[in-house]
Amino acid sequence: MAMQLNTLVREACEHLCPLPPVAGAVSAVRRRVGAVLADWRVSPEIIEDSLLVVSELVTNAVIHAAPPAVLRLSWNRVGGTGALRVEVTDAGPALPAGQSRLGIDPDECGRGWEIVRALAARHGTRTHAGGVTRWAVLVAA
Repeated sequence: MAMQLNTLVREACEHLCPLPPVAGAVSAVRRRVGAVLADWRVSPEIIEDSLLVVSELVTNAVIHAAPPAVLRLSWNRVGGTGALRVEVTDAGPALPAGQSRLGIDPDECGRGWEIVRALAARHGTRTHAGGVTRWAVLVAA
């Protein structure tokens, strides 16, 4: 009886990064993520898109949500295809529902999510007891 073995190479990596609720957090996290993705040898075709998605999700958490917030990166490669999952979990909205955010241009709200939607293969938001997780998956051939 002949037996076939699955010969696809599987690689998986994960990285957690607490997000400080300060103005310079986005650029610092973006640099850190760039270094992590390079260490993981993530496909260059998705690194720039990934950094933009990370920037948008982290900016949302730092500006609009209550701390603490955490970024989770998960890289899975099976054979020649890789998928990067970017998740940002925060404690939920910083202001109670119905309260306005003075000084925030309404034309700027929601633009980051449109960027994420355009770059990601899949994306979503999950509300849970600990707060809110916004996530996106980018796929490389």
